[in-house]
Amino acid sequence: MVKGVIFDFNGTLFFDTHLHNQAWDVFLDKHSLKLSDKEKDQKIHGKNNQEILTNLFSKELTLDDIKKLSVEKEDIYQTLCLKSKMQLAPGAVNFIAYLADKEIPYTIATASDLYNLEFYFEYLNLGKYFDFSQIVYSDGTIKSKPNPEIFIKAMQTIGVHPNSTLIFEDSPSGIAAAENAKAEKIVIVNSVNGDYSHWNHPIISDFTELDQNILEI
Repeated sequence: MVKGVIFDFNGTLFFDTHLHNQAWDVFLDKHSLKLSDKEKDQKIHGKNNQEILTNLFSKELTLDDIKKLSVEKEDIYQTLCLKSKMQLAPGAVNFIAYLADKEIPYTIATASDLYNLEFYFEYLNLGKYFDFSQIVYSDGTIKSKPNPEIFIKAMQTIGVHPNSTLIFEDSPSGIAAAENAKAEKIVIVNSVNGDYSHWNHPIISDFTELDQNILEI
């Protein structure tokens, strides 16, 4: 049986990929840059802002530059979120309740930074479902996905071994990170009707599609 569950957040527990894309379009346009949605999948989704911004701007950025640019982009994103109906992915709350009932530890491992994480706890009431102290997020010290560090740290936080861990992911870099972390089971959440045919993992559209065998290894 699976002994621990780790959720990616953006595009997995919270279907906000379209909002991030819109926010990046506004931000990129302001800085005379442009990326297609496919390029965003490759260069942005699943990665932390420090890596994204460093790759986007050819000039060398200081940490202060990165912080200012990150807040600029996330302010755009948060404004879009507040204009939308903010809620966790369909079926997520029931699945989390199931894990709690079965006493299976779980947490979030996200490329989001503290600025957005605090926003989610306020407007999605995440404290009702998750222990803030156990969430692994982009704090400036963790390598960006597809490096497995964020998932390895999450496994250590909830006290589970890779061979009994289930990870839910949606981005190519996140799926690769989960594989690199040697997670025994990876489930892809296809919240954007993307093409995941080259990945050899179960695919769901949302958490209502989980069956009773999902926690079996």
